[in-house]
Amino acid sequence: MKLQVKNQNIHYLQYGSGKDVVLLHGWGQNIQMMKPLGDELSECRITILDFPGFGESEEPKEIWTIGDYSEMLELFLEKLNIKKPIIIAHSFGGRVAIYYASSNLVEKLVLFGSPCVRHQKKSWKESFYKSMKRLPGMYQFSEYVKKYVGSTDYKNASSMMRNILVEVVNQDLTKYAQRIQCPTLLIWGTLDEAAPIEDARELESILQDGALIELPGCTHYAYLEVLPQVSRILKKFI
Repeated sequence: MKLQVKNQNIHYLQYGSGKDVVLLHGWGQNIQMMKPLGDELSECRITILDFPGFGESEEPKEIWTIGDYSEMLELFLEKLNIKKPIIIAHSFGGRVAIYYASSNLVEKLVLFGSPCVRHQKKSWKESFYKSMKRLPGMYQFSEYVKKYVGSTDYKNASSMMRNILVEVVNQDLTKYAQRIQCPTLLIWGTLDEAAPIEDARELESILQDGALIELPGCTHYAYLEVLPQVSRILKKFI
């Protein structure tokens, strides 16, 4: 299905019934990377979208910030009449979710490997792409899921998406995280290189109502590596 938001054609998938759960994918990914999780939560109404510039959604015609992606998400949910959703987001999608939840009603928020605080001593972009290229632990995933990871990394991205990447990874989101009022669950792999576990602990201390679950031996893709375990956790939380 497609919906026009901010003059962009947004591709999305919606199925199930019940409370609204919105799934947001990471950079260079698409709907298919979040669908295994959505299928585990099919007792809810699941909405998954391709962010502009990824999957089957149109690329932005100008350089977008995290704020622009958040505004797109707000308008997208309004058009679908989704109010106060549960948002579950990975990596870049989590950054958008932090910004969105800072000024919109959200029932509950779940973040996987979502960098928030920007540290000068270590570039999150460098760590992210190092992780995307090596993808440790990917042998644990099915071939179906594996083919969707890292399909549009920096080298293969268009000039516009490269500029957007620089814009969205360099913003510190601390002040936005501090404003989030809904219960927020952080689920993080202890071996995450793109967003180290120390970042998760720091984010937990910033949040008004945050809790961290550490998954030993898991990487940036912990939610897929131990999907049944993560599914059980989510079902209890939401």
